[in-house]
Amino acid sequence: QVQLVESGGGLVQAGGSLSVSCAASGRTFSSYVMGWFRQAPGKERDFVAGISRSGGAFYADSVKGRFTISRDNAKNTVHLQMNSLTPEDTAVYYCAARDTIRTNYVYTNENEYTYWGQGTQVTVSS
Repeated sequence: QVQLVESGGGLVQAGGSLSVSCAASGRTFSSYVMGWFRQAPGKERDFVAGISRSGGAFYADSVKGRFTISRDNAKNTVHLQMNSLTPEDTAVYYCAARDTIRTNYVYTNENEYTYWGQGTQVTVSS
């Protein structure tokens, strides 16, 4: 069983930056694909960014060029650096993980992830 705990959400003005992190329990973090999803009020949960076991990143078009995902296997953490934030980025951000033998693949469908964090709120004011 893997437990994921997000941190770092908060309130920021439009144009600003914010970083969220996810700490994972367990000894096999390097075998997990990690993903970030977000859910705005009244909307479905959407893929934001993911990072493969080998460190390759994949982004949703809406955040490409503004967000950066990274992982630290020694610390069992994954980070999402968010720049040039807009009110449309306001959502609860969820960390997700899935064990896989595929080293260079990022899953983008939430149904493909096994473990989820509790979420952290990110609010961008205009």
